[in-house]
Amino acid sequence: MASFETHLLASLFFTPIGIRRFLCSSSHFLKNPSLFKSKPWYFSNPKWKNLDLYILAVALPLASFAEIFIFSSLSGHSTYRFSFFQQFSSLSLFWILIIFLVLYDSLDHLLFNESFIFVYACIAFLVEYYFIGVGITGLGTIVYNLLAQLTLLCAGCCLVLSVKRTAFFAEFLLCFGLVFKGTWLLQTGLCLYTDAFVFKGCKKMEVLPRSPNADVHCELDDDSMRGVALANLLFTVHGILIMIISVVGFGILSSFKNLRCEDTSGPLLAQLESTDNLLMRPVHELEVE
Repeated sequence: MASFETHLLASLFFTPIGIRRFLCSSSHFLKNPSLFKSKPWYFSNPKWKNLDLYILAVALPLASFAEIFIFSSLSGHSTYRFSFFQQFSSLSLFWILIIFLVLYDSLDHLLFNESFIFVYACIAFLVEYYFIGVGITGLGTIVYNLLAQLTLLCAGCCLVLSVKRTAFFAEFLLCFGLVFKGTWLLQTGLCLYTDAFVFKGCKKMEVLPRSPNADVHCELDDDSMRGVALANLLFTVHGILIMIISVVGFGILSSFKNLRCEDTSGPLLAQLESTDNLLMRPVHELEVE
C-alpha cells in the first residue's frame, strides 16, 4: 500500500521537473515567441547541468525494482499486492520515457521523433490515471480523484504538444500540472498517511476490516464531510498559489534576461532566428524611412 514516503518520493520526481521545465520553456518562448517549439526535455550545456535527468534514469529503475520486490514478497492481501504492482507499472513507464530522453540523440528520429515522445508521455500519464486510487474508498477517494484530474491534465497537454509543438499554452499548463501534481502528492501523503496532519476527527489510511479496500476512518459523518470540504479547499489553494507564482515567475523572466535559462535551442534554431532577423531588418528600416 502507498505510504507517506512513496508520496514524498513521487513529489520529488514531479515538482522539480515541472519547475525546471517552466523555467526553460518560458526562457525559450520569451527569446522569440514566433520560433517557440516545445521539447520533451530542455537540455543544457555543459552536460553536467543535465545531471537531474541522469539521476532519474538511475533512480526510477531502482524504485521500480523495489516495488516489484515488495509485490513479490507480499502474500494474502490482494489490495496490497495490486497497489505495489500498479506503482511498479507506472514507474516503469516513466523510466522508459527517461531512457528515450537520454538516448534521443542516438535514436532514429524518423521513428522516435519528439512528437512520438509526447504521445508516449501521454500514454504513461493515462496508465497512471487508470491506476490512481485503486483500492481506496471514502474520503481517500476524493483526494485521489483530485490527483487523477491533474494526471489527466498532463496527459491532455502532452497530446496537444504531440500535434502542435508551438502551443505555448499547452506547455505552460503541462508545467503547471507537473508542479501541482507534485505538491498535491505531498499534501496527499501528509493528510492521509501521517498522524500529525490527518484530517481532524479521522485516522490515517488503514485497511478496513473484512474488506480489500483502505480508507481514512472518521469517527463521525461530520468529520468526513469536513475532510471533504477541507480537501477541496486545499486543492483550490494549491492551484491558485501555483498559478500566481507561475505568472509572477513568467513576468520576472520577461523583465530580467539574466535570470533566464541558457539557450537550449541548438544551432538550427539559432540559424533560423538569425535569418528571421535579417528578413525583418529591411522592413523595419522601411518603416523608419
